[in-house]
Amino acid sequence: MTARTRTGIAATAVAAALLAATACSAPGDEGGGDGGGGGQDELVVGIANEPETLSPLLGYGRDGNSKIFDGLLRHDENMELQPALATALPGISDDGLTYTYTLREGVEFSDGTPFTARDVVFTYETILDDGTNNPNKDDLNAIESVRAEGDHTVVFTLAYPYAPFADRTVLPIASADAAGGQDVNTGAYNTEPVGTGPYVVTGWTRGERLTFEANPGYWGGEPEVRRLTMAVIPDDDVRATRLRSGDLDAAVLPPNLANTFEGEEGMVTHTAESADFRAVTLPSDNPVTGDRDIRRALDLAVNRELMVDSILEGAGHAAYGPLPTASPWFAEGTERPYDPEAARVLLDEAGWTPGDDGIRVRDGQRAEFTLWYPAGDRLRQEHALAYASDAKEIGIDATVESGSWEVIEGRLAEDAVLSGGGNPADPDFDLYGLLNSELAGDGWNNMGHYDNPAVDEQLEIGRRSGDRAEREAAYDAVQRELAEDPGYTFLTHIDHVYVMADHWDGVTTQFEPHDHGLGHGPWWNVEAWRIRP
Repeated sequence: MTARTRTGIAATAVAAALLAATACSAPGDEGGGDGGGGGQDELVVGIANEPETLSPLLGYGRDGNSKIFDGLLRHDENMELQPALATALPGISDDGLTYTYTLREGVEFSDGTPFTARDVVFTYETILDDGTNNPNKDDLNAIESVRAEGDHTVVFTLAYPYAPFADRTVLPIASADAAGGQDVNTGAYNTEPVGTGPYVVTGWTRGERLTFEANPGYWGGEPEVRRLTMAVIPDDDVRATRLRSGDLDAAVLPPNLANTFEGEEGMVTHTAESADFRAVTLPSDNPVTGDRDIRRALDLAVNRELMVDSILEGAGHAAYGPLPTASPWFAEGTERPYDPEAARVLLDEAGWTPGDDGIRVRDGQRAEFTLWYPAGDRLRQEHALAYASDAKEIGIDATVESGSWEVIEGRLAEDAVLSGGGNPADPDFDLYGLLNSELAGDGWNNMGHYDNPAVDEQLEIGRRSGDRAEREAAYDAVQRELAEDPGYTFLTHIDHVYVMADHWDGVTTQFEPHDHGLGHGPWWNVEAWRIRP
């Protein structure tokens, strides 16, 4: 996708951003900061969040682009699958139950040990082990067995035809020698990993930065950008200020802050389309958010187009579910209109009547709930405030609060959260973890504790069928059921906006998932960049 720049915003916003940032010290600042702009063979990036682990055995890099590791396959700029540690796309049996991969020969891990089929088997078997705390192991539950046939062939046998299985094999491959023989959940491999990827980890100071050096023995060729630093800066304003000061070479920014760099010499803005949604969880066990009529009314009351225009400044699209309207899997006709009057009528008919203060009450229960967003996340804050304003217009009181993710995680079952997610690869990747009732309360899966047996049934059909038409029908049914019983209020799909120094050739973006930090962004293929003469 090409780079483009959007119109600027008022100078007062810039001043406010600078004022907010000057009150904060830079993460890890000991006089020299993270050293952005030190040379074109170095890249210092400001990201909002850091991973919990660097081990693929616990979920790191599950969507690819991990920098430290490679998968059997990878996604190219157009999100098409390409060989990585495999020499070609897999051979698939006629019944869709067997996937055979031939592996590259001569590939080594960064510690010099050879990569073989044994490492692939070790990676997948360890993830699927009951004792491994990988929150995403359900991604692989179609696997019945994985076995090595010699050093350079791996065969996966599935329990049922799972159409998107090849997309799951972008999963990074861990070293059996380096990661074996230690506690998979707490061992050193989680912070000091060994992979086959283009970069090796040289340091990780939690809450501050991760540093990487080019892997001179990388099978794809040693990268020209030799040093990467990922500066962890949760506050949007601080990232913008450090980028402007030259302390960073690149940063992910909300559209309104990115626009303040328009016309700045030596800087370029890249805008990546994404499947990344913003939505409000509506916990089923909360007496207000669990009420179906409240949910349907909120779905009608929210002004999605205004959010796209005012909050995202056009850098995004209205969302009516986890799948973008541009997706070939999107169910046409499930778009919900902005109709607050219809929402009021619905609530009146359901017995939610306005009290003296305008907030509705039924059987002594006020129509009120708490809505959390992570502190420092400007986009989520603005979505939350706009949502609360729209809710107030129909007599529902959403009190907006901010907090750390640790605080928010403890409130998921009872309070609403301005959540995010999205993966463009396959509808199973979005819908199953978000809506399956068996995953309610399983970490960040099904955050709203959504429970709809009809949806569960169709999710299983969509996951287990090898027939494209049958899958389309299943996911169409899921989306239509979700429109009738919305356990989330979906608001927008956001474009990811990055501002960076314009020093390199080969910089592009992909159609991105929700994750847009360490592995995703214009640096998704940094190992292939060329330093501009």
